[in-house]
Amino acid sequence: WAEGLLVFYEVFKFLEEALERHKDSLIGDLLIPGMQRTRAFEEDLSHYLGQEWKQDYSVRPEVQNYLEHLRNLEERQPYLLVAYVYHLYMGLFSGGQILRAKKMMSLSSVSTSEGNNVTAYENTTIGSLKKQLKGAINEFAENIDRELRQEILEEGINVFKLNNTIIASVKGVDEVLRRRLLKLLIAVILLIILFLFSWGYFREEHSASQQTDKIINVEL
Repeated sequence: WAEGLLVFYEVFKFLEEALERHKDSLIGDLLIPGMQRTRAFEEDLSHYLGQEWKQDYSVRPEVQNYLEHLRNLEERQPYLLVAYVYHLYMGLFSGGQILRAKKMMSLSSVSTSEGNNVTAYENTTIGSLKKQLKGAINEFAENIDRELRQEILEEGINVFKLNNTIIASVKGVDEVLRRRLLKLLIAVILLIILFLFSWGYFREEHSASQQTDKIINVEL
């Protein structure tokens, strides 16, 4: 479990720092209050690996490649990071809760709070966070052009590829944990499909709305 957290820690940290760097842009509203996971990752890793885990920690090559890709996107067009924000956080909301429930069922300890911070949200609910993130994404989509929307949709495929690569890099863990990580990845894949469908529908509705406006203007 700790190894699984470790491979995604840097990715979530980068995304949250990037959103902060671009807080005055269109993507500034995507980091919903209560959604941030960097601190939760660090608390869980301290629980499993010890308080001094960062001293001997080095980012594995697969994660470095992932981060390099994100840096390139941010430099070229930071709005492309939306694909990663949406899929990773929605995947954590959906798949993470399932993994947390199964993990707690397998624990012999009575305590269920320590080591589960990544999938625990205080003062809010998963449903509320999902609704707010979807709303922010839809508002963002209304303010960008068709070409950029298409680029973001295509970048969603790289989310799947890069996540698969870092999950495959997890070594020294049992098959049960690997299956759990793959289940989380499957949740992300399903979200990509839903995202593609939803955004395609949004584009059709937006186009139809524009045509309606034109007809109304002509009639007037």
